[in-house]
Amino acid sequence: MKSTRVETKPYKNSEQLKSKARETTILGHHAKKYRLITPSESANLELIRDFIGKLAYRAGFNGDHVSKIQLAADEACTNVVHHAYEDIPAGPIDVEIVVNRDKFQITVSDKGVGFDPEKFAQPDMVEYLSKFKKGGLGIHLIHTLMDEVTFKIEPLRKNSVKMIKYVHKPESADKLRQQEIILRETKKRR
Repeated sequence: MKSTRVETKPYKNSEQLKSKARETTILGHHAKKYRLITPSESANLELIRDFIGKLAYRAGFNGDHVSKIQLAADEACTNVVHHAYEDIPAGPIDVEIVVNRDKFQITVSDKGVGFDPEKFAQPDMVEYLSKFKKGGLGIHLIHTLMDEVTFKIEPLRKNSVKMIKYVHKPESADKLRQQEIILRETKKRR
């Protein structure tokens, strides 16, 4: 079993990140496990996106799917940076990726204050976009862009969001439309 555990400081680019994989058998499936632990700072979000993007390409996803996976993970990590350590000293973001032939699983964890994901209702996107609102879509984006999303919240101990994208799962026309709107609007606002 090869493993990646990289503790980082803010890096200027992803070339400074050295990575190894841990191969293991998970529930009878051959898988690789990768891990990146970095301080909870906005400066590290690009590093995390690059790390995830490279692994998603290696897993066999095309450019569109890699962008969706990166955006979902970026939302989860941005939530950690902006909210998890709001009233307490900043701690790390722990990103673990497990890849096998069927799925790409990302778990983003922190030891911050936590939140109740059930309190975030699905927004009316037409109304939201017509008012040119900014922010507040992170959880909706994650659910829309990924195939499965699970939250486990234990404030000040371990909060995590597990996001799964299946390698060969076709997406419904409705989900593809929602994803297209999200990606288009995200690009406009950057």
